[in-house]
Amino acid sequence: MADKSTQLVLAALGRAAAEPAGLPLHGSKAQPGLFAATAAGKQAARHCLDEGYLRVLRTETRGKTTHDVCTVSDKGLAYLLGQVSPRQVLEDFLRVLEARQNQVADLVAAARQMHASLDALKASAEHVLRQVRAAPPPGTNGAHPKPADWTEQALALLGRWHDSGASEDYPLPDLYRQLQASAADLTIGRFHDGLRRLHDEGRIYLHPWTGPLHDLPEPPYALLIGHMIAYYASLR
Repeated sequence: MADKSTQLVLAALGRAAAEPAGLPLHGSKAQPGLFAATAAGKQAARHCLDEGYLRVLRTETRGKTTHDVCTVSDKGLAYLLGQVSPRQVLEDFLRVLEARQNQVADLVAAARQMHASLDALKASAEHVLRQVRAAPPPGTNGAHPKPADWTEQALALLGRWHDSGASEDYPLPDLYRQLQASAADLTIGRFHDGLRRLHDEGRIYLHPWTGPLHDLPEPPYALLIGHMIAYYASLR
């Protein structure tokens, strides 16, 4: 192989050796790979595969294209160590190890922040819930509406939502607004109490919010069920 191609091969084998989980054979702007998607890069990649310097771990699909994720083979590592100083390979390993340690530290910090955000959200939600339960709805003089006045309507709405072929479950904020249109004295606290009762009776499912907590839209409508933050409902 020409010197330039040899340099491409050695650089790629060094990156592959430092990434046991594998890297895409050809990279992109969004995700670096072992070789650039140029004519020279493709030729060097084909040489590595033909010579058995690389082995394919898996094939991933992105859009309409597929990408091979590769790592260095024993033969490729032996070739690399025969061409460059083992010290250089070890330094590459140490650089990747340091980067991974920094990533782990960031993940730990993010997890701690997420836990603190969850505790704050639960405390705020419980405070709002106590306030809502303590205040009677306007115009009722403290009289509570019967749960059946709106829970049956909630079941009907969930049934129509299911029959419409909706691809996702009913968001609780939308369900509350639909119900309040015909039950103006319905509060969020009684809405949550009724949903818990329907859930305990096995008449509905309450589904959790699975995204980041800071992306949760309209948090007051979220419902705390044990350690789960429910945000959607569907019929059983």
